Amino acid sequence: MISYFTFIYGVIIISLVVIAYLVKYTFAQDKGTDDMQKISNYIEEGAMAFIKRQYKTIAALSIVTLIIIVICNYFGNSSKGSGTSLSLSLRIGIAFITGAFCSALSGYIGMYMAVNSNIRAAAGAKKGLNSALQIALRGGAVTGLAVTALSLLGVSSLFLIYGGYSGNDILIKEAPSLIVGFGFGASFVALFAQLGGGIYTKAADVGADLVGKVEAGIPEDDPRNPAVIADLVGDNVGDCAGRGADLFESTAAENIGAMIIGVSLYPVFGWKGIVFPLIARAFGIIASIIGIFTVKVKNDTDDPMKALKSGFCITSLINLIILFFVVKTMLSGTLPDGTKVNYIFLYGCAVVGIFLSYIFVIVTDYYTSINHKPVKNIANSSETGAATNIITGLSVGMQSTALPVIFISLCIFIAYKLSALALPNISNAGFYGTAIATMGMLSTCTYILAMDTFGPITDNAGGITEMSGAPEEIRIITDRLDACGNTTKALTKGYAVGSAALATFLLFSSYLDEVKKILGMPSDSWFAVDIGKPEVFISGFVGVMLVFLFSSTAISAVGKAAQYVILEVRRQFKEIPGIMEGKSKPDYASCVDIVTKGALKEMVLPGILVILTPIIIGVLLGKEAAAGFLMITTIAGVIMALFLNNGGGAWDNAKKLIELGEHGGKNSESHKASVVGDTVGDPFKDTAGPSLHVLIKLVSTLTLVFVALFS
Repeated sequence: MISYFTFIYGVIIISLVVIAYLVKYTFAQDKGTDDMQKISNYIEEGAMAFIKRQYKTIAALSIVTLIIIVICNYFGNSSKGSGTSLSLSLRIGIAFITGAFCSALSGYIGMYMAVNSNIRAAAGAKKGLNSALQIALRGGAVTGLAVTALSLLGVSSLFLIYGGYSGNDILIKEAPSLIVGFGFGASFVALFAQLGGGIYTKAADVGADLVGKVEAGIPEDDPRNPAVIADLVGDNVGDCAGRGADLFESTAAENIGAMIIGVSLYPVFGWKGIVFPLIARAFGIIASIIGIFTVKVKNDTDDPMKALKSGFCITSLINLIILFFVVKTMLSGTLPDGTKVNYIFLYGCAVVGIFLSYIFVIVTDYYTSINHKPVKNIANSSETGAATNIITGLSVGMQSTALPVIFISLCIFIAYKLSALALPNISNAGFYGTAIATMGMLSTCTYILAMDTFGPITDNAGGITEMSGAPEEIRIITDRLDACGNTTKALTKGYAVGSAALATFLLFSSYLDEVKKILGMPSDSWFAVDIGKPEVFISGFVGVMLVFLFSSTAISAVGKAAQYVILEVRRQFKEIPGIMEGKSKPDYASCVDIVTKGALKEMVLPGILVILTPIIIGVLLGKEAAAGFLMITTIAGVIMALFLNNGGGAWDNAKKLIELGEHGGKNSESHKASVVGDTVGDPFKDTAGPSLHVLIKLVSTLTLVFVALFS
């Protein structure tokens, strides 16, 4: 085992070295004019102020939750006669707070790099498209590497500390269950980081657009708009800090779930079946590093999206090759009847997972890119007003759920069957196949996260060039990168939903294994979930309701916070003479402060709603009902997240398409209608949708942590 963990820690060290190089490269770039730097400083100050206040709130909530976890697990295990209940409870609590800290750190790193890369990407546009592209992607790559390496470090270290390196079979098999708290801690912080950041960014965006673009008729990112700095700050605290925490918890929770499933196959693979997810993740980081350094464009007329897709394809291809040898080396065991495991079938599971990640990129790109029919249809419908724009956008969002659901279902089914063929007559064989598929899909996570952070960096770069009065040729380059960034953000959200669907199926299986262990059932037996039972049916009903209620509260929170911004912008336009003529400077700080207070206030209710509901279901209705809740919540959550993400992304790029000159261009009636549609889609794609990714995984890790308490 020591050689495998030596490799894992070696990859973490390599990641740190590459991070150091990328940081040095990024910070060595030109910061542009004094006006550009002044705007960038406003953005950085606002982002840092928000995250400092947000993390104080999250820290307080985390400490309360830590106490509840320790107490509930202590009494839950004591009631079942466990003599080591205090030790178990403390270890789960330590794992929780460690996961929470690492998740928060991931979010901070993402935001810090974004607010320091945006100005350099804007200045890099003076040298051409490739320069700006390289700076933005490499700045985003720091986030991708930091998040995945930190997740790998946390899970690996806790596994070793909690018995993985003891040489004792019993302790090795117990260790994955004890580190579930790490996944829950990561999910807990990610939920509030994504919610708070999402509410902030969209409240500022909606307020700035409705008063600035629609009422005052001034361009996007116009320095006369008092909310424009708050809008640019929001891109960082929502799409960088929030997404960094989101994908950190994705990698952590999915690794832990796969390790728990690996325990059930201990007689076949031994500890290698448990450690396999960590090795797969380490190789994925290496492949992503290579893919990131291959991205470039030759001239300013090239399509930056093609370059990013090319890097993704290279990353996926390297993973396809590497995972073959990893599966062959680690999963070539012998079955109890003496026959050899067919590792080719198990490798097929990994191939299916990688294929699913690529399918999600293609499908999301089709529904959200300015080059394809759905976005063009929304832009066309804008010619007849905002109402038809909204109707078409809703239709596109609903339609976009079909293909992802079909391919997720095919992936789960094929992986399950292939693994069952590779491991005949072995309990949980099929579930382990879905774990391998999940590892395949997440093998590109580092690259995907780099593309995601690329989005807000380019968005801010465009805002900085606009506000500083940069020449038109520079604005054209940053506009192209901004439109590309909108697509990459949509792609990563689709990817996150797909990985969430696979992960929750995995975590659902892990939950059933934990229930069997608590009930003293044999590991090869089935714990049936009968949806015909009133308790289970009711819990499923509540699960769907939670998805809709949570989405409602998140969207409503944006509306409430946006009202504060709208009133403040209108007040400044009215009370500060000379703003519209450019003679007086708006009070940017007041808008930043108003949005910060509003976002932090509004994020608490939906977050608490998500945490309390599954616990109440499990305590009142029992373990089987909690399983039903998990299953139905996942299904509803995945479909709702796809609808919100893709619909919102399509609305956004329909507006971008018109701003590039289609259907009358900027300031036309079509443009005004598209701004309204984009405003409706903003809380869909940047608040409720991304927060649902976290909700789906949070309820899974939460039930695993509190399962001992359920009746």
